[in-house]
Amino acid sequence: MVKTYEKVDMIEQGVHKYSAAKNWVKPKDPLLLERLEWFKDQKLALMIHWGPNAQLGIGMSWPLSDDDKEWSRETVDWTDDDEEFKRQYIDLNKTFNPIRFQPDVWADLAAKNGFKYLIFTTKHHDGFCLWDTKTTDYRITAKDCPFHTHKYADITKNVFNAFREKGLGIAAYFSKPDWHSPYYWAPGMKRGSFTNRNPSYDPHEFPWLWEKFTEFTHEQMLELISHYGPIDILWLDGGQVNGGKQNIKVEEVVEKARKIKADLIVADRTIGGEFENYLTPEQTIPEYALDVPWESCITIGKTFCYRYDDYYKSLQEIIHILIEVVAKGGNLALNVSPQPDGRLPLEAIERMKELGKWLDRYGEAIYKTRICAPYFTGKFAFTKREDAVYCFRLYQADEHREKYLTIPFKEEVQQIDIVGEEENIPFDTSDDGLTIRILNNKQSNESPIVDVFKLTT
Repeated sequence: MVKTYEKVDMIEQGVHKYSAAKNWVKPKDPLLLERLEWFKDQKLALMIHWGPNAQLGIGMSWPLSDDDKEWSRETVDWTDDDEEFKRQYIDLNKTFNPIRFQPDVWADLAAKNGFKYLIFTTKHHDGFCLWDTKTTDYRITAKDCPFHTHKYADITKNVFNAFREKGLGIAAYFSKPDWHSPYYWAPGMKRGSFTNRNPSYDPHEFPWLWEKFTEFTHEQMLELISHYGPIDILWLDGGQVNGGKQNIKVEEVVEKARKIKADLIVADRTIGGEFENYLTPEQTIPEYALDVPWESCITIGKTFCYRYDDYYKSLQEIIHILIEVVAKGGNLALNVSPQPDGRLPLEAIERMKELGKWLDRYGEAIYKTRICAPYFTGKFAFTKREDAVYCFRLYQADEHREKYLTIPFKEEVQQIDIVGEEENIPFDTSDDGLTIRILNNKQSNESPIVDVFKLTT
């Protein structure tokens, strides 16, 4: 028996956890519930992490944390001086000049190849803002950033507008922690130059300073919602900044934001409760199908940031990941990181186009579908929409098609079609499911990626 969401608990995944599905709180607002159904229809997002760190080909923000340096600074091979490195990282804004950035090219590529919404990093933990904020000079449009004279200098504005014009939804990734803010990593505190993910002080000891940080964070969020909208999803990272000592009063800013956009989805990730409208597992797929809204953030390359020595997942890997995620009830947020010059890497573009061709043929089995038992078995995956169930037979690299195939689906079926090929193929029923004969034109010496069958019920 395939288990569903009731059995899913918190799962460790690198530096993050994602919330247990059993802790998901169903919104009471009918407008928000309707919008979450829209979200579940989308299935595929383009996620983009980008910033000055791309110049070095290292991770975003985390190298600034001394607590995380064993893994986050593994590619830093030019200095052993941690303080010098942190100064170098912080000053990368002074050389960031992605003059080959063309937001229309990004948007056109995404729209033509099956992506339905964008998740764009407006600000990561390092505090560098990719929009023309009035709250800090650590931003893309500041005079000490050479890109500030470019026609697309307000990167967030131009990205959002380009993707909206192509009909894609917009999710604004925003980091609640801000390691550049003097209200978060405040100078002169007792921990000295040591840095970690948390503020440099105890907010209970310095409540006035924490209140300043809360006001600063609210102002930034509302700038994005007010002047860069309409935004469909406010995607909040930095789970530790929520309650207890680090309470930034998310409920207040969300209330203000929903006066501007009443059906705004909020993903206050890893927090649980009423402001984590959907779950966000990272670099992993839940073991079981989840009957709550969720989205798995998975990279097309090694990490969420651009690397010069990157390698990219094969088309087979990406398709299999997408199918497993969708069969278990989620959306796939496929992260593609731009180069320092503003272009997307050629190999990433190639994968996106290959995926687009596959979705042109099989998208009916992906988009606007919902979970259907037996969900995902490893070799088989299932989705459903209206009066049809779709079955995916997934093949590994060394597998070939069988002459006869038994689909482990035991409900009554009126007709079986091979999507994009034969209609109304003969089948037999048994206690094991539905047995069909694979037609001669489906036989091949090459290992296929997947076969897709439509079962009319």
